[in-house]
Amino acid sequence: MPDNASRPSPEPPVWEDGWTPDTSRAPGTRRLWLAGALAVATIVACATALTVSGKESDAVSAAPTPSRVDVSVPGLISFATPSQTPPAGRSGMAPGQSESPAGGRTNASPSASAPSTSPSAEAEPSSAHPSSPPPAHSPLRSVRAVNYPDRQWHVTRGAVRLDPVGSGRRSDVAFRLVAGLADASCHSFATADGRYLRHRDFLLREDRDDGSALFRRDATFCPRSSPHSGAVMLESVNHRGRFLRHRDFRLRLDPYQRDGLFLADSSFRIVDAPGA
Repeated sequence: MPDNASRPSPEPPVWEDGWTPDTSRAPGTRRLWLAGALAVATIVACATALTVSGKESDAVSAAPTPSRVDVSVPGLISFATPSQTPPAGRSGMAPGQSESPAGGRTNASPSASAPSTSPSAEAEPSSAHPSSPPPAHSPLRSVRAVNYPDRQWHVTRGAVRLDPVGSGRRSDVAFRLVAGLADASCHSFATADGRYLRHRDFLLREDRDDGSALFRRDATFCPRSSPHSGAVMLESVNHRGRFLRHRDFRLRLDPYQRDGLFLADSSFRIVDAPGA
């Protein structure tokens, strides 16, 4: 080989800014280290996210399910064990007795079984229970709201509203409390002209008995204990879990709620009608 052949310089080159390349590592090692560190960081982040989401899922699945509210005895929620019968002296009936549409008395105790949550709306043939007028000699009652004691049920153009005491005709605010048309242990409200109060489309209204099973159920309400002294809550016999309550001074059926406003809006006192 000729002596003047070019040979690699034994010293590493020095750039103008004074930087000397590191020849102790193979080219690209820095990039490999950065890529590896990024991959490790990504894996750690994914593993952490999976662990956290797993713990949250376990916490949700372990959370207790709210217990079912026994709407047949709503007073048990935050008050002492209530009675299943209407308060004596307010409805004009002794506990365990109700007045039948025929004028007699039947001994019956309200059912304490858990209510059904899927009401039936099928009507039976009307011939199964012929229409019968309410007894004319039964005492007349008025129904007043607990949280609006100066207002009472008032039939206005077929609808039942909560209007001030003293408004309207006596025949529109006085009702005969009789044994329930569909359940003798419950109640039905008969008007002075022989009609009944029934719910339709979840609104309380006055209607004439057509003799059908659907009408009898719609016009029957079971008294339940109220947290308010001397008052009752009225549960629909064919829509268990729905109670009569006033809202915007209109009487309607609403699902039971545990808040104080609902308990007040759905509690009523049955008193002697004016002039009785």
